[in-house]
Amino acid sequence: MTTLLFALIGSVIVSLVSLIGIFSLLLGKYTLQKIILILVAFSAGGLMGSAFFHILPEVIQQYDSSFAFVMVIVGFTLFFVMERVIYWRHCHDGVCDEHPFVYLNLIGDSLHNFVDGMVIMAAFAIDMHLGLFTTFTIILHEIPHELGNFGVLVHGGFSVMKAVLFNFLTALFAIGGVLFGFFLIHQIQSISNFLLAFAAGGFLYVAASDLIPELHKEKDIKRSMISFVFFIFGIAVMWMGRLWFT
Repeated sequence: MTTLLFALIGSVIVSLVSLIGIFSLLLGKYTLQKIILILVAFSAGGLMGSAFFHILPEVIQQYDSSFAFVMVIVGFTLFFVMERVIYWRHCHDGVCDEHPFVYLNLIGDSLHNFVDGMVIMAAFAIDMHLGLFTTFTIILHEIPHELGNFGVLVHGGFSVMKAVLFNFLTALFAIGGVLFGFFLIHQIQSISNFLLAFAAGGFLYVAASDLIPELHKEKDIKRSMISFVFFIFGIAVMWMGRLWFT
């Protein structure tokens, strides 16, 4: 039970990182609107970097590469279908108060956080020091990821407080992942890799089909170049994280 307790504490700390968006309340509305596009660009790069540098290498180590890529395509396709369903239900005459991609982002992030919880549980079950290091690594990975998520939610139509709340709710899936992993400790590896491959497809869909097209809507060349730089920066952050923590 001590292992479970430490894993739960770790997942709670990871979940609290999602509240980083609350610091935006210190900014004025005008300033926030000016940096939202930067956060969207950073998130697009971060999602793609996360899929290619973190998730896929882990999945391919456990499965045949062809199976891994099939699962990624399945995830990509299902996110496409879900977006169409959300659009038909919530958008009228092509007008959406809240863009469908915000819900897709929440679904993908929930899966990712759930798997993070299982990974934390598995690490603590092996060794206490490994559990602490894994939790610390996930926290460092989540800080830029959650900041980008917050920007996507606000850009997609959520109010600041609603974005903070929903971002936090998806982060709590890490706790569910710990509990799920505790009762199915021997099946963690296969289940987590299956969900990770699915989430990777979702991340790639949201980044390529929703966020990058949003960046293309910017008409000002200077702002477009700045957003592109932050898109590359988002990819670079995930790549550096892969180098440092593997």
